[in-house]
Amino acid sequence: MLKMLEEAFAEGRKWNDLSYEEKNEKLYQEQKKVLDMFLVRNAITKEDYAKSMHDLVVKTGHAD
Repeated sequence: MLKMLEEAFAEGRKWNDLSYEEKNEKLYQEQKKVLDMFLVRNAITKEDYAKSMHDLVVKTGHAD
C-alpha cells in the first residue's frame, strides 16, 4: 500500500511539472488509447469512434 501511495505522489509531482501543452498531449494520448480500445473491442461503432476522435481533436487542438 505504501509503495502505491509513493508512486501516486511521484506521478502527481511529475504531472505538476508538465507544461499546459505537455499535459494536453498526455491527456489526448490517454483518451485516444481508450477510444482505440473501445473500437477494437466493438464497444463503439466506427462512426462513434470517428465522431469522438473529431471531438477530441477539436477540444485539444491536436492534429493527429
